[in-house]
Amino acid sequence: MGGSAENPFPVRAVAIRVAGWIDKLGTVWVEGQLTQINPRNDSKTVFMVLRDPAADMSLTVTCPRDLVLSAPVKLTEGTQVVVCGKPTFYTGRGSFSLRLSEIRAVGVGELLARIERLRRLLDAEGLFDPRLKRPLPFLPSTIGLITGRASAAEHDVTTVAAQRWPAVRFAIRNTAVQGANAVAQIVEALRELDGDPEVDVIVIARGGGSVEDLLPFSDETLCRAISACTTPVVSAVGHEPDNPLCDLVADLRAATPTDAAKRVVPDTVAELALVGELRQRSAQALRNWVAREHRTLAQLRSRPVLADPLRAITQRGEEVARARAAVRRDVNRLVAAESDRVGHLAARLATLGPAATLARGYAVVQTVDRGAILRTTAEAPAGARLRIRVSDGALGATSTGPTDGAA
Repeated sequence: MGGSAENPFPVRAVAIRVAGWIDKLGTVWVEGQLTQINPRNDSKTVFMVLRDPAADMSLTVTCPRDLVLSAPVKLTEGTQVVVCGKPTFYTGRGSFSLRLSEIRAVGVGELLARIERLRRLLDAEGLFDPRLKRPLPFLPSTIGLITGRASAAEHDVTTVAAQRWPAVRFAIRNTAVQGANAVAQIVEALRELDGDPEVDVIVIARGGGSVEDLLPFSDETLCRAISACTTPVVSAVGHEPDNPLCDLVADLRAATPTDAAKRVVPDTVAELALVGELRQRSAQALRNWVAREHRTLAQLRSRPVLADPLRAITQRGEEVARARAAVRRDVNRLVAAESDRVGHLAARLATLGPAATLARGYAVVQTVDRGAILRTTAEAPAGARLRIRVSDGALGATSTGPTDGAA
């Protein structure tokens, strides 16, 4: 039965026989790289894929959830492990898998530990200090690009950058991006581009890969070479989850090579739109300023002092004329009043003066010797020479002495 088309095996018979043959293999130790880790919340079994890093081959593996949780290292995609498992053929689905009973970290686990120790060392030395990060030029004339020959990373960076700024130029250095010679070639290219005065920024680009593939970009020599550069360096290694040490040392970390191109050169369309917007805003601001100043000038011109500049002088001239007339009137009034007062005083003086008294018949008698006015008879004894002043002149006389009538 099963040896000819006339007597074929049923599916179940073949499945059972294959399962029996595989079951006889016993346990086996296998080394590989874990990918597609798929823990199910509703299942105690974890499904994973164990990939061969050197060939495009893989195995489906399963293991209990507790085995994953108690693994010596955190199991993530890309973890290199050695596992012990028993080949199993599931007759119901006709699928083959490796049922794991033990998981050991190997190779990458130790490498990751060394990378972590190096990270702490470089961090302690200050190579990750944000204050040391150099700013990127706004519009670099020449971009230094270190990448693999004819790689997707090179195509992504050059194509996207040219689309964003067609005038951009590149100084490309193709090097190994994995393997034993990668670090030496990348460091040499880095020093060459850093010494070129026309290169304004350097981009180190590589596509995604396993932890082992990206190990050169966590090398201490490369990290220190990046830190020693005077030209800004952009690290675009792997994809978003990848984080080699060169990302921390570089002046800027790009998630992907495409992201690096977008960060290094500006977008022509966006910049032209911004320039247009700024021109419109500046023109509007200038128009607003002119309108505001025009209103201010109109307000100033409408003020009386500018509308009729001579008005203030005319008003002050009229005030001066009125003041002069008032002063002249007050002076004339004062002069007239004082003239009248002087006339009255003169009349009173004339009335009360000696001349008026003499005119009324009185006389003034003086002694010739002393020139004193006689006030008593005793001052003019007999024989005293006298001078008698009347209204129209003076007379000389000699005193005969006092008379009886005087007594």
